[in-house]
Amino acid sequence: MNPTAAAPSAAVNGKSLLQYVDGVWERDIVPAITDYIRIPNKSPLFDPQWREHGHMERAVALIEDWCRRRAIRGLKVGTVRLPDRTPLIFIEIPASGDHAAPGADTVLLYGHLDKQPEMTGWRAGLDPWTPVREGDKLYGRGGADDGYAAFASLCAIEALQKQGVAHARCVVLIEATEESGSYDLPAYVEHLAARIGSPSLVVCLDSGCGDYERLWSTTSLRGIVAGNLRVQILGEGVHSGDASGIVPSSFRILRSLLSRLENEKTGAVIKDFHVEVPEQRRLQARKAAKVLKDSVHSKFPFVEGARPISDKVVELILNRTWKPALAITGAAGLPALQDAGNVLRPYTAVKISLRVPPTCEPRAATARLKAILETDPPYGAHVSFEAEKGSVGWNAPALAPWLEQATDRASRAFYKKPAVYLGEGGSIPFMGMLGEKYPQAQFLITGVLGPGSNAHGPNEFLHLAYAKKLTCCVAQVVADHAGVRPPHSGGPDPTRT
Repeated sequence: MNPTAAAPSAAVNGKSLLQYVDGVWERDIVPAITDYIRIPNKSPLFDPQWREHGHMERAVALIEDWCRRRAIRGLKVGTVRLPDRTPLIFIEIPASGDHAAPGADTVLLYGHLDKQPEMTGWRAGLDPWTPVREGDKLYGRGGADDGYAAFASLCAIEALQKQGVAHARCVVLIEATEESGSYDLPAYVEHLAARIGSPSLVVCLDSGCGDYERLWSTTSLRGIVAGNLRVQILGEGVHSGDASGIVPSSFRILRSLLSRLENEKTGAVIKDFHVEVPEQRRLQARKAAKVLKDSVHSKFPFVEGARPISDKVVELILNRTWKPALAITGAAGLPALQDAGNVLRPYTAVKISLRVPPTCEPRAATARLKAILETDPPYGAHVSFEAEKGSVGWNAPALAPWLEQATDRASRAFYKKPAVYLGEGGSIPFMGMLGEKYPQAQFLITGVLGPGSNAHGPNEFLHLAYAKKLTCCVAQVVADHAGVRPPHSGGPDPTRT
């Protein structure tokens, strides 16, 4: 067998696999995710008192108990708790078939169980903590982002074992700080390094999909630089009729500072935060554009008459995946409309979220952003930018031929359409960390966050039909991975690109 090519998939009976997976989802997974959605286990950034509230422990207990009850040979499930950190669910499954030997190769599967906060705007009949199923859509916070990951990962492995299909040793990590920047995860990866081993394949189920009609593989992730920008001009508020025209508005000063960073007419961020887009990513964007067409922008809930930044699909894809972009996600110093009197306010503050390209180093970008905003403040105003911990971006390594073939074969088998490769605009902090720690690993980064699923926003839903087929695709890729690994191999395969 040519070890750089994927093994034939005849060992996996696709029809039987899909039937089994569908049954597990309907019988076991959907009820569990339904219960999981009810738990308001917000990430520590949004619930600093997560220990006292106990919601995180409830979510951990639910997922751990479900995993323990799976019919998987050699399954070991446990929760690791380092001092002063959120818990982490750690799962080990020994290899099967010809790969069942000590020190055998490892597949690492990843997901998280912490959630974004409620967000306003849920439509009538929906609520973030009240699961509602409408056909193939299961509404509620955290089901798609990405509470389903632990369930889907074990279901995929269980389905392979039911068919007697070989797979390498598998390790599953389910963390609890992803939505807060994964700040606890490095400590756990270091603590568990010997038990994790050296994965040659990483499967992450926390990403997105361009549509619900094929398997999407994420090739890059943007990083993020975030923090609070505060502009203060007065010690206290004063009558606007008395002071306006003499005292500059803190809002106007803040607006001028943001103009240092972004062209308010075009949305273009200054060149300091740009990188050269790799030609391979431009090519993949052009291919993805042919599949997605206008759905790149039509999936968003524009108000009537509104339009996107550009009508060029490739440009929009690259804007979203490889170009920096600024968003203001919160504000302070502004009273509610009904409480706003004729007062010149003493300060204005905003939360800045600057998405940066995958290869832009966030620490350097943070330092540059702080300098741009704080240097030479207009009118001598007190200007401060307090940075939060940024997230590093990620650019996938060169795709090994076997994984490219396996991904496409899985998509054709279960979705009847070829796989598509596309960057994502968001961040998954774990990927940058893993890319540095395991440079020889290959990555299948995928997920269920497609059109309308609205992670982080109102009306988040998990597309059940898509998730079932995605589970099958993960099983198929894990099986193909075993086909290209030399049996009883403990180290990197030098034949892989």
